[in-house]
Amino acid sequence: MTDCIFCKIVAGQIPANKIYEDDDVLAFHDIRPIAPVHFMLIPKQHVDSLAHCGPEHEAVLGKMLTLAPKLAREQGLEAGFKTGINTGRGGGQEVFHLHVHVFGHKN
Repeated sequence: MTDCIFCKIVAGQIPANKIYEDDDVLAFHDIRPIAPVHFMLIPKQHVDSLAHCGPEHEAVLGKMLTLAPKLAREQGLEAGFKTGINTGRGGGQEVFHLHVHVFGHKN
């Protein structure tokens, strides 16, 4: 999607403070953090929201949720963290590209 800010980050058109990247997933720090540590994981392939996911997205969703605790520990959240997936306007979603927020306080 040409007007999607997260697609532009994936394409390297907009810089981001990346903490992880592979062929399927990108993780980077949120530019408007709500906690001392706040990053998000996104699929590189554009998907509007969790409501738009189907069986074909199971692998990338599993990868994102499996990476969340690993990356959280690497970012200093050994004692725990919160995750959030805002879905749709009614769910508070502002960027319409699926993303998982991971946030918390360092130990």
